[in-house]
Amino acid sequence: YSQNPILIIGGRGLGIFGAIIGGAIGLFIYTRWKGLSTLKWMDIIAPGLILAQAIGRWGNYFNQELYGYPTNLPWAIYIDPAHRLAGFEEFSHFHPLFLYESVWNALGCLLLLFVARKFRKRLQNGDIFSVYVIYYSVGRFFLEGMKIDVWTLGGIPTARWISGIAIIVTIAVMLYRRYLSRER
Repeated sequence: YSQNPILIIGGRGLGIFGAIIGGAIGLFIYTRWKGLSTLKWMDIIAPGLILAQAIGRWGNYFNQELYGYPTNLPWAIYIDPAHRLAGFEEFSHFHPLFLYESVWNALGCLLLLFVARKFRKRLQNGDIFSVYVIYYSVGRFFLEGMKIDVWTLGGIPTARWISGIAIIVTIAVMLYRRYLSRER
């Protein structure tokens, strides 16, 4: 992006992490303007958000753009030669990462709905969204290791850095809100 910074906005720079941050900022502005609880609305949105991600991943299938390393597993997907990444032209079947993430996200939607219903009396505003962040980030952290073409920072996929930081920060905030803020 240092050579062409406009790609951050119009290219591959705004992935799901950017969309979530942008959406959270927009939601914060709206809820403050209307006098609503931002954290409560984040909880309301979380199950639909992860379900939308599950559905949206199927666009990657149709575009043949989110697949992993070559494999001969029975559920491997065929990638047209025109869509194969450099260095992988001789392979035809690859891990369907779009499917792995889609299934992970669909299960995440069910998990969020279950947690919201089962533990509703014990939850604080923002807890469902926090579970979403942790759950999604864990799945993304592991799936990044299966991707062929990833951005790296220090030799580690950038999405792994972001996912790891998101997990740590979210757990720290949840612990602080539950236990440390009570002591004050």
